[in-house]
Amino acid sequence: MLQHPLLCGFPSSEGSPVVRALPGAHDLHLHRATDADLPFMRELYGQLRAEELRQTGWPQETQRLFLDSQFTLQHKHFTTYYATADFWRVDYQGNAAGRFYLQRAQPDFHIIDIALIPAWRGIGIGSALIGWAKTQAIDGGAEGISLHVDRHNPAAQRLYQALGFVFVKAAATPTHLSMRWSRDIALS
Repeated sequence: MLQHPLLCGFPSSEGSPVVRALPGAHDLHLHRATDADLPFMRELYGQLRAEELRQTGWPQETQRLFLDSQFTLQHKHFTTYYATADFWRVDYQGNAAGRFYLQRAQPDFHIIDIALIPAWRGIGIGSALIGWAKTQAIDGGAEGISLHVDRHNPAAQRLYQALGFVFVKAAATPTHLSMRWSRDIALS
């Protein structure tokens, strides 16, 4: 696999990578993402966009080059604009299953990205990650959690709504909808 020349690693985190088991979520662990995780993150990104690219009719090599360049741009954006965020690799049953990027800020935490390998979707991993983020936000004194969801991803929108997130109309973009969970509603 080609390494894109502009690809930068993950921002350094305090100390060594931290391994956390999520309370109440059997076999689900978060590991601080390191540069060694970049090949997995690139492959995950490719899996997320595979169906979209199959529709282009492009040759496999062209699709791979496009995916590599898009992954590099997205990764650079996340690590530049959210340099102080927690970048986690999600492991389930001992296997790399996804990524979870969380910005701990005030007044709201922000879920930058949550992405799971398609085979691991629909079994409660996303709900467990968001539940853990809610606990972290409450413990961290945040008023809530914000996120952006693709307008063309109704499954994710339904999940977030089921977990107490509501749409924030003023913050929508042409490609994404903004949603927010409030700790006030959760604590009432």
